[in-house]
Amino acid sequence: MKFIERIPQKEVLDLKKLIPFGEEQIISKTLVQRSSMGMTLFSLDKNQEIATHRSNGDAMVNILSGTALIKIADETYTVTAGESIVMPATIPHSLFAVESFQMLLVVVKPENKGERK
Repeated sequence: MKFIERIPQKEVLDLKKLIPFGEEQIISKTLVQRSSMGMTLFSLDKNQEIATHRSNGDAMVNILSGTALIKIADETYTVTAGESIVMPATIPHSLFAVESFQMLLVVVKPENKGERK
């Protein structure tokens, strides 16, 4: 049984090659979407942003290329390729592309009763 179905298994992958850039666009590719967890690849062209929002789970951003400004509550962080940051559940956050960037977003939410651990 495969739990991550949208990318090859048992193959060395360069995730950056799986999520292209689009001019003045935000592109996403969902790898896993379950009630308690999501994994999504994103690319944001320069000056694109994901507006302030909240999540009911902890969201870990892993920057694959480029540079992002990530605002969590009232603090802003510069996060570059190879770096990660966790945006805590329920805290407002936003992302802005200082330069075009790609990221892997992993969101972990509370488990529903009866869901597999």
